[in-house]
Amino acid sequence: GIVLSEMKDKKLKEVSGVASSVNNKGLLWAHNDSGNSPEIYLLNEKLDIIATCHLAGIENRDWEDIAVGPGPDPEKTYVYVADIGDNESTYPYKFIYRFEEPVISTGHSEINVSSIDKIVFRLQGETKDTESLLIDHKTKNLYVVSKRENPVHLYEIKYPYTPKDTVTALDVMSLPFAQIVSADYSKRGDILMKNYENIYYWENAVNEDVITLLKKQPSQVEYKREPQGEAIAWAVDGSGFYTLSEKKKKDQSFLYFYEKTVAQTSNQ
Repeated sequence: GIVLSEMKDKKLKEVSGVASSVNNKGLLWAHNDSGNSPEIYLLNEKLDIIATCHLAGIENRDWEDIAVGPGPDPEKTYVYVADIGDNESTYPYKFIYRFEEPVISTGHSEINVSSIDKIVFRLQGETKDTESLLIDHKTKNLYVVSKRENPVHLYEIKYPYTPKDTVTALDVMSLPFAQIVSADYSKRGDILMKNYENIYYWENAVNEDVITLLKKQPSQVEYKREPQGEAIAWAVDGSGFYTLSEKKKKDQSFLYFYEKTVAQTSNQ
């Protein structure tokens, strides 16, 4: 991992999700964990806040991941904010907030986002903590991954999902890992997942669907352990990925970029 910058802005002290912006080239969306304001931040690679988007009428119960991808209008790009955390496994319903990705002009901006779709779902079977969100760019299906069990489970929300109905996320498979805290799906279809100690990478060389791909053995990427690393995101062009951690007490936290090279991964 290459260090791009150190996190110093106090507004970013509990970052739990990050995603590459499509409409704002070279920038990243990020948000904080539970108990913080319902805001997402547009950051450059120096971790300067370029814009703050306030989600009107929305609560940050336990935001854990964010994704940027397709949505109802094929000509537009959407942001998906995942209010899916549940440390004590007490919430029967989880929420994903979807809205059109803003285009930000030069200089710091404050934006109120009011046109928001609220996707309400529950997990098939038990109530569980989840912290990872994937969106399949081809099918628009959404996937969340459980955290506090071994093995973890992958849940699928098939498109189309209407904000007017509560949907059930189907338990489609287990994965032989624990403590998965973030995931991302590239435009090409490659998948990343991470826990606090490891990053797993599935290369989608033959255009396989998510479930078929995840049945294969992943590669394990060399990972610089972070204080509480809960965020991972592909670069838009798939050239590599970013990681970002919460700050823990006086520990330093950095934005890392991992360039995609053959030598960087090894089969485990």
